[in-house]
Amino acid sequence: MHLAAPGMRLVSRVLQGTSRDIFSSPPERRLCPGSTEWELPDNNFSRSDNGNFQMPALAFNTWEIMDKVFNYSLFPYLQNGDNGRRVVRIEGESPCEIPGPGPGIYSFTELPHLAGTEQNLLLAKKIQTQWKKSGLDSAKLVHYDVLLSYPNETNANYISITDEHGNENSRKVRMRVHNINKITRIYNVIGTIRGSVEPDRYVILGGHRDSWVFGGIDPTSGASVLQEVVQSFGKLMSRGWRPRRTIIFASWDAEEFGLLGSTEWAEENVKSLQERSVAYINSDSSIEGNYTLRVDCTPLLYQLVYKLTKEISSPDDGFESKSLYESWLEKDPSSENKTLPRINKLGSGSDFEAYFQRLGIASGRVRYTKNRKTDNYSSYPMYHTIYETFELVENFYDPTFKKQLAVAQLRGALVYELADSIIIPFNIQDYAKSLENYATGIYSLSKKYDQQLRDHQVSFDSLFSAVKNFSKSASDFHRRLSQVDLNNPTAVRIMNDQLMFLERAFIDPLGLPGRPFYRHIIFAPSSHNKYAGESFPGIFDSIFDIENKADPRSAWKEVKKHISVAAFTIQAAAGTLKELL
Repeated sequence: MHLAAPGMRLVSRVLQGTSRDIFSSPPERRLCPGSTEWELPDNNFSRSDNGNFQMPALAFNTWEIMDKVFNYSLFPYLQNGDNGRRVVRIEGESPCEIPGPGPGIYSFTELPHLAGTEQNLLLAKKIQTQWKKSGLDSAKLVHYDVLLSYPNETNANYISITDEHGNENSRKVRMRVHNINKITRIYNVIGTIRGSVEPDRYVILGGHRDSWVFGGIDPTSGASVLQEVVQSFGKLMSRGWRPRRTIIFASWDAEEFGLLGSTEWAEENVKSLQERSVAYINSDSSIEGNYTLRVDCTPLLYQLVYKLTKEISSPDDGFESKSLYESWLEKDPSSENKTLPRINKLGSGSDFEAYFQRLGIASGRVRYTKNRKTDNYSSYPMYHTIYETFELVENFYDPTFKKQLAVAQLRGALVYELADSIIIPFNIQDYAKSLENYATGIYSLSKKYDQQLRDHQVSFDSLFSAVKNFSKSASDFHRRLSQVDLNNPTAVRIMNDQLMFLERAFIDPLGLPGRPFYRHIIFAPSSHNKYAGESFPGIFDSIFDIENKADPRSAWKEVKKHISVAAFTIQAAAGTLKELL
C-alpha cells in the first residue's frame, strides 16, 4: 500500500556498472560549448533481463536525473578545474567541463575538518550553498555554543607505547593531558522540502560532517551520500514532484565529540519532533568494510528494507545478476531465521541516538561492512587515524564506488518511501515477532540463576502475557489497515498516527537505571559496548550485574522491578493500536 506518483519512484530500478566503465570509452558526443549538461549517446544505455539500465547512477526508472549523476559527490573522477568548475578527466582526451555545485567525497577530505574549526565551517557553508542550488525549500545554518576539548598546540600530548615484550602489570602509568577546554561554536546545516499533503509530518535524513582528521571513510563516505540524495530529490522537485510529507536533511556538526550537533538540535526541537516525526534515517559512514550490507533498525522497518534491497542490484563480485537482498542473505543470514538476512538492533555511537533512544522516533541505518565471521576487529584498522583518506577508499575499500552507490540508493529509497507513501510503510507484526524473541532470550539468560529465581519469586509471566497481547493487537491492527479507505484522508491519518506513535509508546520518561538519557524500554546501547544494541536493557543490566551486588535480595528486587516496567510498557503500547479504548 506504499503508493507513489507514477514515474517518480526513487531507486526502483538500480543502474549497474561503474563510473570507470563509462569514462574508459569516451562518448561520441562531447559537451556542447556553453552547455550545462553532460551528454551521453543513446547506445551507452542497455537493458538487462530484469529491465534495469546498464549505467551507474542513483536514479529512477527513466534517466531523468542522469545530468546530475556523474557525480558531484560519490564519484571521484570530477576534479577541480579553472574558476571553480569541475572537469571529467579522460585519458587521451581534453577535459570536459561540467558545473560543480559544491563539496564531494574528494574535496571533503582535502583538509582536516575538526568540529569548531574554520575549515569545518567552510564546508558547512558550501553544503548550505549546494542545497539551495539543488532547489530545497530552505537550507539554514543552525549554531550552538558547546564545550569542546582541543590539543594544546604548544604542549601537545604524546604517548609512548610499550613494546610487545613489555609487562603491562609491572608499573603504573601517569598521564599528563594538556588539552584545552573552551566554549566553541558549532554549525548544523538543516535543509527542508515541505510536504504537499502532510507538511506537519517529518522524515529526517541526517549525518555528520566533522571528522577527527581527513575523514576519508568516517564521515565522508556518508556525507557524500547525503549530498547525492539531496541533489536527486532536488532534481525531482525541478520536474514538479513534491513529497507527501516534509523531508528534513541535516549535516550535523561535532558528532565525534559526543553527538553534540544532532543532540542539541533534538533537544531544541524536542516538542515538535515528538509530535511530528515519522522516522530518522542515519547517514554516517556508508562503508566500514566491503563484504556485505549491514542494517541496524527498528523492527518497524524490516519489511521496507527487505522490499527495497530486492529492487537494488548487488554491487558484490559474483552477484552481478542478483539483487542486493540476495547477496546480503547469502553472506549474512539471520541466526534466528536463515531464510532472512541479519538485521541488527540499534545501539549508539552515531547521530540517531537522541532520536531513537531518547525520543522514540523510528530509526535505521545502513552501510557496507566487513565479514564478521573472519574479520576479528571492532572497526576498520585506519578508523579515526591520519591514514583515513580518500586514497584509502579509492585503493582498498571501494575502488569502483559501487558499494557506496548501493548504500546511497537504499538510503534515498527509504526516505522516499517514508515521505511519499500514503500509508507509512511500517510493519508492526515484525515488532511483535521481535518482542517474542527478545522475551524468550532474556528468560533463557535468567535460567542461569534458576534457583535464585525461585528463591526470590521472580517470574516472567507478566512479560510473556504482555507480549502475547501485543501480538494480538498487531494482528488486529493490520487487519484494519488492509481495509482502510485510502480516499478518506481522516481514516488514513488515524492509521498513520497509530503507526508513527508506536515507537514513542516504548519510551519511559524516567529512563533506564543509572542511564536516564536512554529511555527506550525495548532497545538501548549495551552498558558494556555502547556501539552494540541490547534488548530489554533494564532487565539485562540488572541480571548481568547480579553477581557483583552486595545485597542479593535488593538485586533481585531490581530485576522484578524491570520485568514489571517492561511488561507495563508493552501492554500500554498494545493499547495504542486499538481502534478505541
